[in-house]
Amino acid sequence: MYNVLLVDDDPEMLDLLALYLKSHNYMCQKAHGSYEALTYFETRVFDIVLLDIMMPDMDGWELCQKIRQFSDVPIIMVTARRQNEDVVKGLKLGADDYITKPFNEEVLLARIEALLRRQGPVTRVERNGLVWDENRYVLFYQNKPIKLTPKEFMMAGYFMKHPNQVFSREKLIDLVWGFDSNTTGRTVDSHVRNMREKINRAGFPIDDYFKTVWGVGYKWIQ
Repeated sequence: MYNVLLVDDDPEMLDLLALYLKSHNYMCQKAHGSYEALTYFETRVFDIVLLDIMMPDMDGWELCQKIRQFSDVPIIMVTARRQNEDVVKGLKLGADDYITKPFNEEVLLARIEALLRRQGPVTRVERNGLVWDENRYVLFYQNKPIKLTPKEFMMAGYFMKHPNQVFSREKLIDLVWGFDSNTTGRTVDSHVRNMREKINRAGFPIDDYFKTVWGVGYKWIQ
């Protein structure tokens, strides 16, 4: 099931989009403006963003730029603006697609599915010489494997695949242990500490890139 972030200052449009996408097994988070949308990125991982342009707090173009500073999540701009220059501007600022209101819901769904197919699951990522490879189920540095527990390996993957995104302890519990787990924040901290020590012992300067966000969680700096 894919997680979708819907950003629009029109509550009715948000409700309509969420209702339609949920009927096709998408999980939707509604944001009523750009600043609210940015707060959701602090604790959640999204597979695609549907973004309006004309919003009072921060327009969609600026929000698109800000998202691109820390994420390569697919972005579709959904707007009433039809001018070609607006389409070109959105694409140049990092949007992946552009659809104008009013739109056919089936067409929107087809574009979402096309982007997600193109994106595909990330199974290998490299950050500053450290390589996480899900297919081989190994983390290695300078061609030497680093032995991690399954949960440590999963956490390393989330951090490395989403640089500059803060993962709260609650979010890590949800992603790694499951939302109905009785795992505590202390358990998360213990696993993170062990992961950190193992990577550091392998010679990778993890403290230069992996940071604790006090009172919140952890993030990988890229």
